Amino acid sequence: MEERNARSQGQGAAGGRPAARVVTATEAAKRFGAIIDRVREDRAVYLVERGGTPVAQIGPAPSRTFTVRDFVDLVESTPRASEEYLRAVEEGIAFSQQQQVPADPWAS
Repeated sequence: MEERNARSQGQGAAGGRPAARVVTATEAAKRFGAIIDRVREDRAVYLVERGGTPVAQIGPAPSRTFTVRDFVDLVESTPRASEEYLRAVEEGIAFSQQQQVPADPWAS
């Protein structure tokens, strides 16, 4: 696959990230599966050109992280459940924890 580095054309990414590999739209279409594999495995980024003009970028989706701090913020921003609801939940838990099998399974 013919690739060239976008940094050589003054389009490198900031922050030390690797520059995008430039491919033509035709080459991207022919080798789409291989490009997706490189994106998934190597987190590669491709700049797709048509007629020498950049038209699209193929790269990894942003990773979604959810930290403990995010969870705490979510819990704190959610309104507290009503006392009636909390009582109903406790009753449901108590009911689900009741013994299901009679003490004497042979008794009718």
